[in-house]
Amino acid sequence: MAVFTEVSPAQAQALLDHLKLGQLASLRGIGAGIENTNYFVDCTLADGHLHRYVLTLFERLTAGQLPFYLRLMQHLAQRGVPVPEPHADASGEILFEVAGKPAAIVDRLHGGHQLAPDAFHCQQVGATLARMHLAGQDFALHQPNLRGLAWWREVAPQVLPFLEAAEAELLQSELAYQEQLAASPRYADLPSGPIHADLFRDNVMFEPGEGPGRERLTGFFDFYFAGCDTWLFDLAVCLNDWCIDLTDGRLIEERASVFVAAYESVRPLSGTEHRLLPALLRAAALRFWLSRLYDLHLPREASLLKAHDPRHFERVLRARIAEPWHAMPDGSDA
Repeated sequence: MAVFTEVSPAQAQALLDHLKLGQLASLRGIGAGIENTNYFVDCTLADGHLHRYVLTLFERLTAGQLPFYLRLMQHLAQRGVPVPEPHADASGEILFEVAGKPAAIVDRLHGGHQLAPDAFHCQQVGATLARMHLAGQDFALHQPNLRGLAWWREVAPQVLPFLEAAEAELLQSELAYQEQLAASPRYADLPSGPIHADLFRDNVMFEPGEGPGRERLTGFFDFYFAGCDTWLFDLAVCLNDWCIDLTDGRLIEERASVFVAAYESVRPLSGTEHRLLPALLRAAALRFWLSRLYDLHLPREASLLKAHDPRHFERVLRARIAEPWHAMPDGSDA
């Protein structure tokens, strides 16, 4: 994530001391992303072993909102879902303050990103996503998806003045379509619960496996857009990133089919979910087009900040409208 808030080694060490995590060996800001301040923190224990963590300072989320995200990660980790578990102090607290900001420290996952995934990577992500959804069913806390429909309504008027006529027409017509969809009885029937809501390629880690191109998924991270929403929306977010041609936004059939099949091997989709998947793929594209427009035209200052190009998700949205995609080959119900 972008570095909005500078953290000194002394400030990092104070938190490490409180959590009894060892002596700071290195502190390095992470320059990708635009929402929070993140640092890689390496430290050593008395036995000389190196331990690696991620320190996050929250720039937008409030101390009142943060327990949902952190406790969700803790809940999932304790149920065997591969996510970074927040470190707690002796009293069980997992939210702290560093440099005047709410902060948490979590385990750093092994491996690296796979930015050119194939069907094998998609299969692993699809199955793990379904496991995550099922594991979150009994999570006690509730918070809506803060980048859901209510946020789209709020942000659309703010970015419209920056758009060309064709872009503005697309944004307004798609928002009206999604408003109508969200008010429908079919939408109300969609199963829901905690979702990641931002599970792009750079939020999943893999490490080398047996044979070239056989990397093993080691975990999902960056849950700070998570909220309670339909599981189908989470699936659509993934399909729009893991299974597309980046040049034109079109879905790659092989990857998308494998992703959904792997998901359904753990949690089969209902007939309503199959019917509404094309509409939710449009919703997921709209959400990220809007957020990228917002970050481009209404930016905040940061010492390491580069907004993503919103035109990418405009292309994805236009592709989903032009070519609706169904998980079933003939578009029928499961």
